[in-house]
Amino acid sequence: MPLKLLYITNDPRIAKIAEDNGVDRIMVDMEYIGKDQRQGGLDSVKNHHTETDILTIREAVKKAQLVVRVNPIHEAGEEYGSSEEEINGAIRCGADVLMLPYFKTATEVKHFLACVNGRCRTILLLETKEAVEALDDILTIPGVEEIHIGLNDLSISYGRNFLFELLTDGTVERICWRIRKAGIPYGFGGIASLGRGDVPAEMIIREHYRLGSGGAILSRSFCNVNKIDNLEAAEEIFFRGVREIRTLERECAAYRDYFEENRRELRTAVEKVVSRIKARYND
Repeated sequence: MPLKLLYITNDPRIAKIAEDNGVDRIMVDMEYIGKDQRQGGLDSVKNHHTETDILTIREAVKKAQLVVRVNPIHEAGEEYGSSEEEINGAIRCGADVLMLPYFKTATEVKHFLACVNGRCRTILLLETKEAVEALDDILTIPGVEEIHIGLNDLSISYGRNFLFELLTDGTVERICWRIRKAGIPYGFGGIASLGRGDVPAEMIIREHYRLGSGGAILSRSFCNVNKIDNLEAAEEIFFRGVREIRTLERECAAYRDYFEENRRELRTAVEKVVSRIKARYND
């Protein structure tokens, strides 16, 4: 089965372009609590979308699923309501799927699912070492429908220098097999356009197929709307980029015997990036 591709945006024009060119899921990203603190030194995407953005994207998107990433489980604070209030608001505004990020315990997952109460689909964003350690308990919780392995925060949690080290050191593979054994769909990480990225996107997509992944996020480097001048440019990026991914996927489905060679090449590419990062630290 082709990967379910997800793109994050609160711009209805970009959402419509992505949908029209075969992107399966559009995400409105409401997560911000604690994210600056744990990712402050990284050049990662930090959004702070709102319920108004959900309503706007809901109006624009007709075929793709509307995914909303809420905040980690939290109590009400001076600047925000409780998790239950946030979840209720996202569902009220039209979310098809809710994603829970940065959980560490089975108790948090149970609370999230209880708040959702079957009103929409759910995805657990597995991105902490503690959640990996609790995974066997989490996989037995009724109502767990899908898991996405988030490599940015998970690599931080494991003390890695580069997110794709988790692919080459076997961490992601071990997690995937545990989830697969439970019969739950899963995906991991993000992908750039083919031919782009610190590690070529082609290598990452082949790993998705080797590991039985069902979904990936189209990263900022796939289409960085802050660096394009007009909608026609965005249309061309999505038209070309999604089709190139789908073509490579057909190759993956037909020629599975090349995965081990790709695995070796991926390890070499990741090691080169890690070496550059360590060299900068030592300068």
